This record gives sequence, structure tokens and C-alpha cells, in this order.
Amino acid sequence: MPERDAPRIADHGLVGDLRTAALVATDGTIDWFCPGRFDAPSVFASVLDPDAGAWRLGPDDPEARSQQYYHPETNILVTRFMTERGVVEVQDFMPVLRAHDPDHHQRLVRRVVGLRGSVDLYMHMAPRPDYGETDPDLDVHDGVVRFADGDVHLALSSTADLEVEDHAATARLALGAGEAVLFVLEVLAPGEESRGCCEDDVEELFDATAAFWRGWLAQSTYTGRWREWVDRSALTLKLLCHEPSGGIVAAPTTSLPETIGGSRNWDYRYVWVRDAAFSVYALLRLGFTDEASAFVRFLSERLGEAADDGDEAERLGPLRVLYDLDGGIPHERELDHLAGHRGSRPVRVGNQAVDQLQLDVYGELIDSVYLYDKHSRGISHDAWTDLTRIVGWLTDNWDRPDAGMWEIRGEPRTHTTSLVMCWVAVERMMRIARRRGLPGDLSALAATRDAIYERVMTDCWNDELGAFTAFAGGDVLDAGTLLMPMVKMVAPDDPRFLSTLAIVEERLVTDSLVLRYDAETFDDGVGDGDGDEAGEGTFSLCSFWYVEALTRSGRLDDARLALEKMFTYANHLGQYAEQVGLNGEQLGNFPQAFTHLSLVSAVINLDRSLSR
Repeated sequence: MPERDAPRIADHGLVGDLRTAALVATDGTIDWFCPGRFDAPSVFASVLDPDAGAWRLGPDDPEARSQQYYHPETNILVTRFMTERGVVEVQDFMPVLRAHDPDHHQRLVRRVVGLRGSVDLYMHMAPRPDYGETDPDLDVHDGVVRFADGDVHLALSSTADLEVEDHAATARLALGAGEAVLFVLEVLAPGEESRGCCEDDVEELFDATAAFWRGWLAQSTYTGRWREWVDRSALTLKLLCHEPSGGIVAAPTTSLPETIGGSRNWDYRYVWVRDAAFSVYALLRLGFTDEASAFVRFLSERLGEAADDGDEAERLGPLRVLYDLDGGIPHERELDHLAGHRGSRPVRVGNQAVDQLQLDVYGELIDSVYLYDKHSRGISHDAWTDLTRIVGWLTDNWDRPDAGMWEIRGEPRTHTTSLVMCWVAVERMMRIARRRGLPGDLSALAATRDAIYERVMTDCWNDELGAFTAFAGGDVLDAGTLLMPMVKMVAPDDPRFLSTLAIVEERLVTDSLVLRYDAETFDDGVGDGDGDEAGEGTFSLCSFWYVEALTRSGRLDDARLALEKMFTYANHLGQYAEQVGLNGEQLGNFPQAFTHLSLVSAVINLDRSLSR
């Protein structure tokens, strides 16, 4: 089996079944997979440590070349291998047969098809459950390899002969043109029998899964200039939806670093209210309403629970920043036994941000509910009651220092973006009430809205700098202020915003890439003295916010050029991690919902402006 270098973050594609997902590297290795659900312990985690489990499949040829693409309009990933003796491809997918399938059976399917010549192949599946802490005993019976991952049992079946050695399942074979071999990993309940695999069954699963994705994508209302980019972003966002709960995870991975060798390694496999709300906004703009309905249901359940949260609700607000897929609180811990992606430690599960006050989440939440109410079925009486209670709390707490949208781990401060989104929360409540004739004290809401507006325009504007700043009374820049015209707090041609845009371009923008802030002066409480904070990459979502800010301010040629440049920083499949490093390498958890939803918003607005 050829030796393997550590994979880069961008050298992966994603497959999933709306419950969990797997990363497949360009060399045919599954480097990340959490059976059952996104936030479960991994069984393959070689993207974080070469000894933490992997499923390798490909030619037994160190000189083999590979390319990846998605089967058109689907999330079925194809990895093609070119060797001196022939060509084969691996088709990876997780079957999804229908929406909200009560009989869903989780499988990770790998079908290898010979295309030309004859190619020698190897398969080596080395599961290491519980984030690589366990070397499972593999049992072979009737050709099926079984092993346990806590309460989850897994079974590998194949049309090839499987052998077991050193806690791994292996197979070697030669594949000629027109021949195929199958490998199916099933996630089973204790005592459940494996269904095995055969070519006819897998062919049916392939066709049904392709039909599902194409049928879902056909609902998209976008027909503009960059349809391929928007379609791939939509399909990626859909992969991050957890259908049983209605939650949308920020990313399917944990601890992929923001700096190689650095310590900014976070777990994103949870439902951030902010990220999910923006995702709903992007999906609604494309005509996908089912996901919005499911997320509103998820939020309604969290709001009902918050009513009984007592002192915590008063300290942190009626909503937590993030939740696990059950609506629980995923407290952070470190996994000291893992080396980290290319030596980037620590590896973390859970996220400390769950214990932070981040006031901006209320604006993103209520803005998404406003759009859902406007473009979908409308909110219920109970949902309106919950929103009224939330805004009542916000009215009394909007001016508190907080951790902000960048989740600083130092002393709380008064963030401009938090004030802006608090204004959005109150203003959108007033819009919903007026449009629907719902009960509410509009005079009191208007007074709060106006007070927040005045605070932003006086304390968050630096006259000497000529810009809105990151903090009230400060002089540090924050790319989050680019959101101000997008949420309609200022006009895009307001002289204050145009001046802010110019200063952001001067200090935070390079070749269309945008830093979220000046890391040397912002002080987010994370730096550990090793230069990690100064080496941070540019944030791709901020780069798409920049495209949208240029669009809204009328600089359409500049916006189009910046957008095309951003497309060059995507990976080979059109997917993005959180950041782009100095050398153009993708950094952070992958793929990130926030980046793809900001791409959708930027493209739709630019397309519309170019067509006027």
C-alpha cells in the first residue's frame, strides 16, 4: 500500500445522508466519519491524526494520478484514478432515498468501476472508534466484517473477499474494464443484521440517491450567471442539514486549524444559531422552504426549554449561542491523545462559546424568522409569543458587553456588530407585527430601536478614522461592519458607510480576500504568545460580504472581479473551508456553511444588479 502524506484540508470532498457526513480525500481515503450523526465520536479521523482511523481504497500504485468531481447535480462523489495500466473510479455516496424517510438505513457506499485496462486495487479499512482511542476487535462471519463503536455497531460487506488483520479489514484485487466491486459500511443497531450488498441493490441505491439530490436541487429558483457555483453551495448547505432535528451544523468537522501548527482549532459540528439563521436566509432566497420550516421548529423547541432555564437564561439570554443536535449544551474538552491536523493542537470536542453571551444572534435569528414569515407559511402564535419574550429580554440587555460574533475569549466588550444586530432584531419584530397585525407594544419597540441606532451612530463611529469601528469608543476595524447596508441599518451610499468601506479596503483587504479584523490590535483572547493571532488567514465569508458591499454601493465591475477572484480560492469541487492562508491554502473546518451561504447572497445580489 503506497505511503501517504498528510492530506490538506482542501483535498477532500464531502458525502452525507442528512444525518452525518464523511470526508473523502483525493487519494480515495475516507479521513473523517462520525457514524450516526455529525456530533458523534468519529470512527475515521486520520485528518486529525494518521493513527486515528481511515478507510483507504485505490490503486496499488504510488504513481497513480487522481481527479474528483461530483456526479452532476448530486452529492455523489467520484474519484478517478489514472495509472499506467488503466483507469478506475471510486463512487462514494451515502444513500438518501426520500425526504424524511422513516425507514432510513445509514450506509456508506463505495463502488469501484473499471473503465480502461486492468488496475490492481487495495482496500484497507482501519476503524478507530471514539476519536481514535479504541482498536476494535473485528469479527468476520459469512464474509461480513463487524465491529462495535459504543452503542453503534458497524458492518462492512463487499463483493470482494475480505480479510482481517491487525484491527483492520483488507482486500486486494485486479479490476478490468467493465468490472465493478462494492464495499458497503452499514451503521446498525445492536443485534441488527447486516443487509449485505450486491450490484443490483447498489445500482438502485445510486439511482435513487441521484434522483433525490436532483429533485431537491430542481426546487432552486436561481437561474443566473453563476448557476454552477450556487448549485454546489446549495448542495453543500443541504449536506449540513440534520434532517431528524431540523438543525444545521456550522461544519461537519472539528479542530481543522485556522493556522497550521496553531491552537485555533474549534469544533463546528453543532448548530450555531447565527450560522444556521444565515443558512436559512440563503436557502429561502433560493426557494428552499422545507429547511427553513425545520429550523424554525428546532428553534421553537430551544425557546420552550429556555423558559425553564432560570438564572442561566438571565445571564446568557434565552438562547445559547450553539446547541448539539439534541438541543443540549456541548461543553468543550481537549483530546490529548490526538496529534492534530499536521501537528495543530489541541484537538477539541464541544465548544466553549456555548457559555458566552453573544447578542448578535438575536438579530440573525429574528431576521431569518421574518424572512420565513414573509416567504413561507408564516409563524404560529406560539412562535410569536416566544419571540416577544426574547425581544423583551433583549430590550433590557442590548447594551451589555458581550463576546461578539467572533466569539472573543477575553473580556466582554461592546461590539458594534452586536449592537447592529440587536437593532435588526427589534426592527424586524416591528415589521412582522405590522405586516401580520400581531400584538406588541410598537411604541416601546420603536424607542429601543432608536436608542440602539443612536448608540451605533455616536459611540461606534470614529470621526478621526472615518469609519465604524469594532467596538464602541474604539479605533479597531472589523469587517463585520460590511453587514450594515445588507441588514438595512444604513444606506449603501451613505457617506459613513462608503468611508468605512474605503478604510476596510485599505487595511483589511488584499486581492479580494478580507481579514475579519486586524488581529494584532483586536485582541480576541485566544492568542498564546506564539504569533498565532498575527498569522490568521482571511475569512472567506468576509470576502463574500465585501463582494456584496461593493455591489450595493454601485461598484459592480469591482464586485464582479472580486467574486471571480474568490472563485479561484475554492477547492477543486467548488467548496470552501473557513479561511484562506497567506499561501492560498484553505484553513479551518471544512466545508463551512457560513462561507457558502455568503457566496449565495453575494452572487444573487450581484446578478440582480447586473441585470437591471
